[in-house]
Amino acid sequence: MTDTHNDSISAQLAALPSLPMADLWALWDRHFPRRPSHRNRHYVESRLAYRIQELAYGALPNNIRKMLVEAGAQHSKIKSASGRSTQTLLMPGTTLIREWDEREYRVTVTPDGLYELNGQVFKSLSAAARHITGTQWNGPKFFGLRNGKRAQQ
Repeated sequence: MTDTHNDSISAQLAALPSLPMADLWALWDRHFPRRPSHRNRHYVESRLAYRIQELAYGALPNNIRKMLVEAGAQHSKIKSASGRSTQTLLMPGTTLIREWDEREYRVTVTPDGLYELNGQVFKSLSAAARHITGTQWNGPKFFGLRNGKRAQQ
């Protein structure tokens, strides 16, 4: 005996790669409040597949999710530019938001471990912070990732 609910979910997932991008975006808009900053088809398909399964079968328990994030960080080929283990590891797609000089800046971690700001790519958070401020900064500190405090202006 087959489970029609599972067959329906499987059919939805199997159809994703053949959908035109316009249909993928329509599906995205039904499942998420806003579109991602990058328009990579593979990323859109994988996020939609995860969301469809999450709605059908429930989300991962927090302890399992945490374990997977830690395992991914430990085994990731994406390393910080400096290679130091103390560098905060950020998952691709993470967006850091910082207000500076009455303007908001959004830096997104790219799939290859770089940092994108307004279409310009930087090798480190410090380089992005230097671009924003015009002065030398510790990038993780500037974006509030170090010492639990936001950087002082």
